[in-house]
Amino acid sequence: MGMKARCQCSKVQFTAPTDKPLVTYICHCTECRHQSSSAFGISTIFPYFELPDSVFSLLSSHTRFTLKGRWMECFFCKSCGARVMHRFRDVVPAPGEDPSPTAIINIKGGCLEGLNRDMLRQAIHVWCKEAIVDIPEGVERWDEGAPGVNPLQSS
Repeated sequence: MGMKARCQCSKVQFTAPTDKPLVTYICHCTECRHQSSSAFGISTIFPYFELPDSVFSLLSSHTRFTLKGRWMECFFCKSCGARVMHRFRDVVPAPGEDPSPTAIINIKGGCLEGLNRDMLRQAIHVWCKEAIVDIPEGVERWDEGAPGVNPLQSS
């Protein structure tokens, strides 16, 4: 069935491939604070999928180099400007090729219609050394980015 997502103006709407995220990150880095215009950003991880051309054509993008040395493509609604997702260029398949079975994509948490408190209680907090709000006690937290653990890769 999948989890429904949309931008603020609802022009960009799509369904993620699973009923809930594989993992959720609450990022306190400066970049996520600027992007979200808030105290942190929420990214939910899903198996990689491509948006239909009719939806993808409604997006614009910004690409930046991350602190971990990867190129991140960030996608925004052309109409309302809401950031809806990002992906790393190194997981994007070449035209006509299938994505790797371990490829993932990040949907911004605020775009997901079914995101709830239980999902956020299980979120992993990253870049906590830059946090400007208190981090809840007992949650998984990392002063910088979490180790490169991919929920689709076996250990």
